[in-house]
Amino acid sequence: MSHTLKVIAGGVLLLGLLVLAARFVHAGAPAAGMAAAARWFIPIWLIGAAINMWFGVVKAGYTVAEEAPIFLVVFAVPAAVAVLVAWSLSRGNS
Repeated sequence: MSHTLKVIAGGVLLLGLLVLAARFVHAGAPAAGMAAAARWFIPIWLIGAAINMWFGVVKAGYTVAEEAPIFLVVFAVPAAVAVLVAWSLSRGNS
């Protein structure tokens, strides 16, 4: 498995852990808390994806131009899943 796929899988796993934790923390309104956790995941993951890009540039020796498209994919895939999860949970709440 490539490093990029591992990082994307790690992002989706992190999203799942945050949403699951929110389910238990927000016992009164679990769907609302889970949707909020999915929304909070997006800026957290932006930082994580940027750190991954930084490692690619500084440690692996890639240029920013080489790493930028990878950064976009690494950020966008888990963030899109988070948007869908948040939307689905918010829709079920109405």
